[in-house]
Amino acid sequence: MPGIDESLLEAMRLPGARGASLVDWISGLALGAVGEAPGGDWEATAAETAELARHVAESGSLAAGETTTAADPGKAPPVEDLIATTGDAYHLLRFVSTPFDSTVFLHLWLGRDDGNLALARIRLAEMADRLVLG
Repeated sequence: MPGIDESLLEAMRLPGARGASLVDWISGLALGAVGEAPGGDWEATAAETAELARHVAESGSLAAGETTTAADPGKAPPVEDLIATTGDAYHLLRFVSTPFDSTVFLHLWLGRDDGNLALARIRLAEMADRLVLG
């Protein structure tokens, strides 16, 4: 069972990977990061993507009436992942469910020309399932 560093390095082996991080969507802090950061700053990227992830995870309209809040951190987020596309990249955010706290997500930044979004989505889901935090 890989930890944070091993999981992020595994994510960087995906075709087109530019950068990867593990982010706490409650605090907005990057718990680990490798590769390039979108915009050049992992901490700023973590804070901005955490805001998006928090909004989606707490949105009742996207999850058939289920919500996850900071008051109920053990409950898995109702959304599995988010995909944002830009002119030259994909940003894939995969929520990680853990027995003790489900407030983190993996963020993978893929180049659009050489990245494979379908493969990345499958592999990131596998990594999230195997990730050991602690």
